[in-house]
Amino acid sequence: MTTTTLAVLVPLLPFLGAAAGLLLGRTAPGFVRPLAVVPPLAALALAAVAAVVAVRQGGDAAIDAATELTPTGSVPVELALHIDGFAALVAVLVCLVASCVQIYSTGYLRDDPRYPSYAALVSLFTSAMLLVVYSGDLMVLLVGWEIMGICSYFLVGHYWETPEARAASIKAFLVTKLGDVPFLIGLFALATDAGSFRITRILGAVAHGGLDHPTLIALLLLAGVAGKSAQFPLHTWLPDAMAGPTPVSALIHAATMVAAGVYFVARLLPVFEASQAAMVVLAAMAAVTMLGSGLAALAQDDIKRVLAYSTIGQLGYMTGALAVGDRGAAVFHLLSHGAFKALLFLAAGVIIHAAGTNSLAAMSRMGQLRDRVPDAYWTMTVALLALAAIPPFSGFFSKESVLGAAEHVATGHTEHAPGAAGWVVLVAGLLTALLTAAYAMRLWLLAFRGQGAEAPDHGRQPLTMTVVLWVLAVPSLALGGLAYRSLPGWFDGVDLAPTLTTSVLGTGVALVGGIVTYGAWRHTSVLAADAPMGAVAAHPEGDAGLVEAEAIATHAPAYGDVAAASDPADPGRLLLGPLHRHAAAGFHLDAVFTALFVRPVQGAATLVRFLDREVVETYVRGAGALPRWLGTAVRRAQTGNVQTYVSALLAGTVVLVVAALLVATGA
Repeated sequence: MTTTTLAVLVPLLPFLGAAAGLLLGRTAPGFVRPLAVVPPLAALALAAVAAVVAVRQGGDAAIDAATELTPTGSVPVELALHIDGFAALVAVLVCLVASCVQIYSTGYLRDDPRYPSYAALVSLFTSAMLLVVYSGDLMVLLVGWEIMGICSYFLVGHYWETPEARAASIKAFLVTKLGDVPFLIGLFALATDAGSFRITRILGAVAHGGLDHPTLIALLLLAGVAGKSAQFPLHTWLPDAMAGPTPVSALIHAATMVAAGVYFVARLLPVFEASQAAMVVLAAMAAVTMLGSGLAALAQDDIKRVLAYSTIGQLGYMTGALAVGDRGAAVFHLLSHGAFKALLFLAAGVIIHAAGTNSLAAMSRMGQLRDRVPDAYWTMTVALLALAAIPPFSGFFSKESVLGAAEHVATGHTEHAPGAAGWVVLVAGLLTALLTAAYAMRLWLLAFRGQGAEAPDHGRQPLTMTVVLWVLAVPSLALGGLAYRSLPGWFDGVDLAPTLTTSVLGTGVALVGGIVTYGAWRHTSVLAADAPMGAVAAHPEGDAGLVEAEAIATHAPAYGDVAAASDPADPGRLLLGPLHRHAAAGFHLDAVFTALFVRPVQGAATLVRFLDREVVETYVRGAGALPRWLGTAVRRAQTGNVQTYVSALLAGTVVLVVAALLVATGA
């Protein structure tokens, strides 16, 4: 079997599984779970074989195949495949995470009446992402790009009975579409300049200076990337998307949807490197995203929202690596992050499942869960250490590759990007490493050593849920150390080994963040123990804590009833001080968008409705009233009485005779 055939089958199998699941979900429910699990597992095996074949041919030697779909009369659209080291490994990651999510969901959603449609949509989601990964034509890539948007809308809104889920799904769809509009324009502009939608031909045109408008094209494309990969300022949909089932969050955050934007820029990085301004914008976007999300994560009470802001920050690291021209470091962190972030979300799902209610997503109400969910405790500890980039866990190696690339650009050792972009990414990356370790330590302390009320024990979790955690714990622990030596052969031969300077700085600030957070937790725990029962938590904001509770409830609709809870032993309050209230509300960016976009649109809609009803309809009603009045007069003249008709005829005759006589006399 050729590599091309394998690449065709990898996205095709989940697609066929989705179609079969939708068709047989009601008529043959016994086939739903096998149809959900077997296709992604088979696709994983085929993707792994394709990766092995790519290794034998040389990881950086791409495999291309194409056939023209239909004549367009101008720029052709081709069904093209492009398989290189990046595509081969990202496809394996997508299939691995999708398989784990499907297996996990058989236990997590075993009593859900809409499980058949859920499983089919997850398979379709997986197929769309694989289409993006393997596609060698931008129009075919766009198909997978948009299918993922539709799937996210339905999956985030899975619990559509709740207004929170409906609002979150609509918000995710609209915010990502806000970025997709300029993205589509940028694709057409890029194809017009390059004369083709084929990625290889576009890169060839860039290499020969064939782009007439590189800055405009790059900025238009970045708008779509910001929306899809939840980068500032279009990141606000991702925390609210936690209203969907937890396995969906794992899929979106680890291997699909948000990874698509980063992967797209990695594939077309020379297009962005053609514009120095675009690289600086990308670096600034990454820096603001990293720092803002780190502060917001440190203030969240809902465990899934902490992980959501964490994803935004880690994606910021990836876009930061791209901003300094190192796509190898970006994709390396994408692979590493995919493993430990999927583990974090699925472990959080075990915690929620153990309590039997989503209300336990509020960390302030968790208490002594270590013995209740030992599998989640140990595996989440591994994942949090990887997230905090503590050696020798995988996140250390991938994050250090990003910081090392930024250092090389900042110190002038490479000219792939402006030196300013290197300094921006390096400084923001180090500060974010401090924040990441802080909120990772806070999550671990509140979730497993908190003093919240203990929820009823709902029994042991299904084996399908706990086994998946240990499967994902292996790459979270060992992927980085094994991969950084072998990946350069796949990723343009760029060295991914940690550098001494950034390793010492990054690990040092991470340890400082974790230790300071632990000290703050110990301090607040003592204060909480000494405070009288029912007293308001002593924190720097005082009464502002009530305002913050309202803000959290407003900005965390999925769990607004519990997110407002206040834990007096929360170290985040002490560390952030007066900034805590604003960070908990996502720095009020939703309110800014409401003022800048929502209210003007609503005002314009109100004006249009007024003009339509009071002006346009008035003319329409007036135009219809005159014929109606004439018709009424004519209708009243039609009495059906012959004597009346004869009398009117005689009267008319007399009038005509008199008029004729008058005319004749006057003549």
